[in-house]
Amino acid sequence: MKYSELGNTGLQVSKICLGSMTWGEQNTEAEGHRQMDYAIERGINFIDTAELYSVPGRKETQGSTERIIGTWLKGRQDRDKIIIGSKICGPSAGLSYIRNPLNFSKEQIAIAVEGSLKRLQADYIDLYQLHWPERKANFFSTLGYVHDENDPWEDNFLEILETLQGYIREGKIRHIGISNETAWGAMRYLHLAEKHDLPRMVSIQNAYNLLNRSFEVGLAEVAVREKCGLLAYSPLAFGMLTGKYHKKTAREDARIYKYKQYARYSAPHSMEATAKYLAIAEKYGISLTQMSLAFINTRPWTTANIIGATSMEQLKENIDSIDVDFTPEMLKEIEEVHKVISNPAP
Repeated sequence: MKYSELGNTGLQVSKICLGSMTWGEQNTEAEGHRQMDYAIERGINFIDTAELYSVPGRKETQGSTERIIGTWLKGRQDRDKIIIGSKICGPSAGLSYIRNPLNFSKEQIAIAVEGSLKRLQADYIDLYQLHWPERKANFFSTLGYVHDENDPWEDNFLEILETLQGYIREGKIRHIGISNETAWGAMRYLHLAEKHDLPRMVSIQNAYNLLNRSFEVGLAEVAVREKCGLLAYSPLAFGMLTGKYHKKTAREDARIYKYKQYARYSAPHSMEATAKYLAIAEKYGISLTQMSLAFINTRPWTTANIIGATSMEQLKENIDSIDVDFTPEMLKEIEEVHKVISNPAP
């Protein structure tokens, strides 16, 4: 396994981070435990979750992933060597069953932090992240920023940082990060932290894969120069970048088939680009899965690549990507495709 420093914290996290959002939905508790056991054996020390998970979000399964991690953590003697990242939800009309209102006020952060700690059966969370902005900004399936003059958001960035500082002082949170954030949002948090001597955001968890490289426009430079590195989620684009949909080897319960609402990566241009990337991988004798993950692993702004799997076979292949010899020749051919079909799946 390879490791990166988390921001400027001195904390070394595995380049491969184990994602968990299927546990409690597509995977059982026992399967989640088995994945974590195997990941630890392979040198992974970083596990990502959220108060929302499992996904898709449902009242019946909300918090199930944290609970599964909690039952696994209970009684372990190596908690200090395992880095757990979780997240607090931002506003969403369909998720009011989690908390109401869904915002980053002092009161709601308190409810969210204590809820996550209870489910995790933990005394502290290593990395606590804002899952998406409160304001109407560029996140999920939107490529560009569209300004909404009727956005009710009020500038409360400073209050958020001051509130999170309180939990850091209490020892309930070690470090903080952002997710689904823009370059403006990232820099504003960093500026206020420096100006008021408050905790810095140490990571940015955004979507990043061969079909969505929008992170490179603005945020990549922020990540490198500000030591606020990328935690890349959806590195395989809901499984599209495994090639299984092109090869017709996907199971009937594969994510894109099972959850029709997740059409982010299956539009015609994405299918076309994926076919070209599949041809490159086959030319060099590796799987599209491993080429896609190795691309992310080797980017200078990547702190960690958040993989997810529903089977042990998938998990093993994903982790093995850390040892793939990603060559300049592969990168050149990938860039040629990217120039013609850029970011087909925002």
